[in-house]
Amino acid sequence: MLKNVVAVVMEEVHPFELGVACEVFGLDRTEDGLPGYDFAIAGPRPGPHRTHAGFTIDVPHGPERIAAADLVVVTATTISREYPEPLLDALRAAHARGARVLSICSGAFVLGAAGLLDDRRSTTHWRYSAELAARYPRTTVEPDVLYVDDDPVITSAGTAAGIDACLHLVRRVQGAEVARGIARRMVVAPHREGGQAQFVCRPLPEGDGDSLAPLLDWMRHHLDEESTVEQLAARVHMSPRTFARRFQQETGTTPHRWLIGQRLLLAQRLLESTSEPVDAVAARCGFGNAATLRHHFGRRLGTTPLAYRRCFAEPAAGVAVRV
Repeated sequence: MLKNVVAVVMEEVHPFELGVACEVFGLDRTEDGLPGYDFAIAGPRPGPHRTHAGFTIDVPHGPERIAAADLVVVTATTISREYPEPLLDALRAAHARGARVLSICSGAFVLGAAGLLDDRRSTTHWRYSAELAARYPRTTVEPDVLYVDDDPVITSAGTAAGIDACLHLVRRVQGAEVARGIARRMVVAPHREGGQAQFVCRPLPEGDGDSLAPLLDWMRHHLDEESTVEQLAARVHMSPRTFARRFQQETGTTPHRWLIGQRLLLAQRLLESTSEPVDAVAARCGFGNAATLRHHFGRRLGTTPLAYRRCFAEPAAGVAVRV
């Protein structure tokens, strides 16, 4: 069932992410033969709430409105150490009675504070994935994806990934035709797989003297070399088990997955900026050959190296780009 939808906002709400929920679920499209939703906006209290863009919005409902929702969409807001307890209680109660909960971008931190990410997979904007993993260690953060559906909790990455997550849920509950109809009105792609990468370049997080940042920097400069967990742990004078735990805490993922991700980022940059053959790109990135590079491109990015190059290559690199 997907009839009653509530978008949750807090102070410093991000207007775009709130607009995603409003656009997907808040517009009456019944004249097009699409289902309508009883849509509302709720917050910790009724009344004006600041946006991070400098203006305010009037929120008509408090957390009690969540009690009637089939779906609760927690929109992005400024990350905080604490969130209003009545709101967290309402989210817990909605989850306990079987409602679906979906977060967009930093809204995942609100779900984490409510305990709804415990023992689940999750994601958020790539800039915040390591912090989400460190703050809520009982969740397994997948930093390289657009959204994660760990039913009945769905988490999505930043900005437009929220559209993908909402349309994914509509497709799952109400069918592909309904999702296509909404997407057509929004002029967006009707479906992108959640496993597709966010297509971003992640800078290394700054850290103190005990951080793994120096090791990560070393790994990024030796992507063409094979290193085992034992070898990496020895470089920072840790046991393999302690190293694996620390690595997860700081990066939100495993050493192997992080290394594959960094190799793919380098491959993306080379495909964008050079005309080197795919075999040469694969060798420089540590994949060895084009077949292995294609395999990881398909699994992580949902495309092929050549298709990626056609989409993103710089004309100055001497690569033919179709327009």
